[in-house]
Amino acid sequence: MMNIVLLEPEIPANTGNIGRTCVATGTRLHLIEPLGFRLDEKELKRAGLDYWKDLDVTVYSNFQDFLDRNGNPKIYMATTKAKKIYSDMAFEKDCYIMFGKESAGIPEEILLNYQETAIRIPMNLEIRSLNLSNSVAIVLYEALRQNEFCGMQIEGELHRLHWK
Repeated sequence: MMNIVLLEPEIPANTGNIGRTCVATGTRLHLIEPLGFRLDEKELKRAGLDYWKDLDVTVYSNFQDFLDRNGNPKIYMATTKAKKIYSDMAFEKDCYIMFGKESAGIPEEILLNYQETAIRIPMNLEIRSLNLSNSVAIVLYEALRQNEFCGMQIEGELHRLHWK
């Protein structure tokens, strides 16, 4: 099972959207405090629709708490500061992919310990970063693709008509 880790997320709508993506993909969500919102906040639930109740989510008091409770896992650090592109990495089926808070990303003090697994999404020089929920979807779906969308429904069906 894939794992998405959000370090100090600030915007409830982003986390709600990410939670919905996690439910849709069978991915665990890890939230590292402090959070910029309460987990019972209306905006969070609205973005996650009625899927939030199905989300496998764990909250941690800080980054060290996360490391301790997960056995110091291998973590891919998604950051605009990385030298490697996310699509060049080989993601494991149970990998952890971490994203930083919307206003500042992952602190450089943490990134220095993860140089080999720091990844970036290519973008134009004129833009600082992509929306957090979009970034999570881009990287998560690449990791899922590399693992043949293990356990996910691959083919869709029409509701009223039939494919030929």
